[in-house]
Amino acid sequence: MKKNKKIWKTTGWALLALLLVGLAGATWHLRAKLPQRSGELQLTGLSAPATLRYDEFGVPHITAANEGDLYRALGYAHAQDRLFQMEMVRRLSRGELAEVLGEKLVETDQLFRTLGIRAHADAYAAREFARVDTPAKKALMAYLDGINQYQASRPAPLEFELLGIPKRPFTPADTVSVAGYLAYSFAAAFRTEPVLSQVRDQLGADYLKIFDLDWRPEGAVRQAPQLAAAEWQELGRVARLSQQALEAAGVPAYEGSNAWLISGARSASGKPLLAGDPHIAFSLPAVWWEAHLKAPGFELYGHHQALNPTALLGHNASFGWSLTMFQNDDIDLVVETVNPANPDEVMHKGQWVKLQTREELIAVKGKPAVTLKLQRSPHGPIINRMLKDSAGQRPVALWWAFLETENPVLEAFYELNRADTLAKARTAASKIHSPGLNVMWASAAGDIGWWAAAKLPQRPAGVNPSFMLDGAKGEGDKPGFLPFEANPQEENPARGYIMSANHQPAGVSDIPGYYNLWDRAQRLDELLRDPAKRWTQADNQAVQLDVQTGYGPRVLAPLLPALRASAGSDAEQKSLVELLASWRGDHPLDSVAATLFNQLRWELVRAAMADELGETHFENLRRTRVLDHALPRLMADAGSPWWDDRRTPERESRDDIVKAAWGATLAHLRQLLGADSQSWAWARAHTLTHQHPLGRQAPLDKLFNVGPLPVPGSHEVPNNMAQMPGPAPWTVVYGPSTRRVIDFSDPARALGSNPVGQSGVWGDAHYRDQAEAHAEGRYRRQYLSEPDVAAATRSTLQLRP
Repeated sequence: MKKNKKIWKTTGWALLALLLVGLAGATWHLRAKLPQRSGELQLTGLSAPATLRYDEFGVPHITAANEGDLYRALGYAHAQDRLFQMEMVRRLSRGELAEVLGEKLVETDQLFRTLGIRAHADAYAAREFARVDTPAKKALMAYLDGINQYQASRPAPLEFELLGIPKRPFTPADTVSVAGYLAYSFAAAFRTEPVLSQVRDQLGADYLKIFDLDWRPEGAVRQAPQLAAAEWQELGRVARLSQQALEAAGVPAYEGSNAWLISGARSASGKPLLAGDPHIAFSLPAVWWEAHLKAPGFELYGHHQALNPTALLGHNASFGWSLTMFQNDDIDLVVETVNPANPDEVMHKGQWVKLQTREELIAVKGKPAVTLKLQRSPHGPIINRMLKDSAGQRPVALWWAFLETENPVLEAFYELNRADTLAKARTAASKIHSPGLNVMWASAAGDIGWWAAAKLPQRPAGVNPSFMLDGAKGEGDKPGFLPFEANPQEENPARGYIMSANHQPAGVSDIPGYYNLWDRAQRLDELLRDPAKRWTQADNQAVQLDVQTGYGPRVLAPLLPALRASAGSDAEQKSLVELLASWRGDHPLDSVAATLFNQLRWELVRAAMADELGETHFENLRRTRVLDHALPRLMADAGSPWWDDRRTPERESRDDIVKAAWGATLAHLRQLLGADSQSWAWARAHTLTHQHPLGRQAPLDKLFNVGPLPVPGSHEVPNNMAQMPGPAPWTVVYGPSTRRVIDFSDPARALGSNPVGQSGVWGDAHYRDQAEAHAEGRYRRQYLSEPDVAAATRSTLQLRP
């Protein structure tokens, strides 16, 4: 026995020793992957040493002898924190995810190859980078060299090992592809036009009334060619796939934004104020990566995105800018007429024209490569023949401004990073062709300006691009583009402020688009317009964190009589209905009314519309902005045909559906949150989780994800912590991807935030160190002055030639 005990004791110690050695080895292995933020490293191509000083949040303050060295160091530093993000966004945009994630991503790759982003990017890079002859191109090449040197010399990120991702150099074509993804994620038309066309063609004009398309030119509703049921289903699948693709890859989609400028005449400091918070899907890592750049003749504190050397948001002591989405419609879906004698020909301008055809191979992890046949008509790539069993369908082409314009967006943002006058900022904005962006710019000299930056297509008279167009009749042809001077824009208006919230610009009725609700813009305008107020940074913060609009009360108002009737004599129900009747439309954490309204809204939408549209198109519709606009009109129209439930022999009224929706709302919330309705606080039902691509499956979600965090705000309020329409509990999908407030009397004291952290490297100190602060609406300094940078420095890395 003693001998056995001794053996077991010896074995136990040996196993413990092996375990400790294994843990030590694993720890050393993971630590080797962490960013190096101190010491010295060599970087080939530098002409002189570059210094990177990291502050307490991991933001590098980079000083270099010239721009080439600066951008090379920037690329190296960016790759340290975000190499996996760079790889994923490159693979998504170029249709190369299945190579590392397997055959479940084949359809996603097919979609992005079909869109033509990869082919367009390759051709653009081959043409434009045959000569690296501009400062912007030189900046990109130096930046990519810094990324590639990091990748070649340092251990692969953990995700590369887990997924078997091979290292390969990044190229200008990758950067152009990512710009294409950016433009595509803005494109609401891809999901919206098939749904609206189906409503018109299969349900009829009475069902279209709630979508209020009358703002477009008179007589602009034409009947597009009829599609078969299978063809509608195919388009619905493609639109749904486009949404799933963004979610599966964990790459943020772009949704909307707030930004406003206040002139010195209306500020407490006498200098302009800038506030901006772009609304982008939350992810881990976050979409923005911050860096402070300094070289002779150039300085900028900027917010960068993967594989882009130029900041898309930024400021310095002289000027700054923010962006919102213009929401112009720069996509048309064009139904082509096929030659009965030759299915590879379509009618264009009175003649049969042969479709261009090419094949691409999609590599698939562990499986044979998939061959994809791609076709293109004179209007653009054919998008509805990419999936199985789609042969014989009428081709639907995608006309997209991103593929059809020069779009020198790299040059545009290189210039915007240096635009220290109103004229320079205007010129830079004019070079942004796609996607459409509102550029909101202010300067310490006292100027404020807004330009709706986009190449706006001209369309034939009477064409309504909210619907799919008839290619044979010329509806998809474009006579040309409007000059930049015709775009909506304002400089130094007399009212002393400019506000942009993705709404249709005032006085503009002839630029098609999928503009956001007016309610958020109206709320911001209401808060900004007081001419007696003298604005401060703190005031701007309060507006960014505001959680109220009039949308909820506007939806509820026509329903209150039916809700009161549904409550009857039940005291608790009567109390809840009166809570909704007195609700201001705000979404603080303790609100019961917010929880009640959002569940009721979902039950009403599903009961009214799902039976007519079917699962696929209803799923697409609930993810579009047109639903936001439609709901108040639907609720106000008791005679709308949408109220009838087609699944029953009776004809239901609005009151019937309201009663059923109210009962379903109470039943769902009681089951989810308990019988006590006073405990149905918004904080219990509305949370934010920052999701890593590897955190989509248990148990990796516990390891890689950050959250859930209860957050105030909601869909289309200023603090736009947006959830999709659906049943409680609600997961926030997108919201403020950063919050920035700058007073140009002292831009060195600019404030900002990051939703989760600078670093995308698991285990790093800056992986999630800002998550709680952002959720709670707290800000931090963005250091710009030399004394502040020196005081905030926590470590220094020297990059030497």
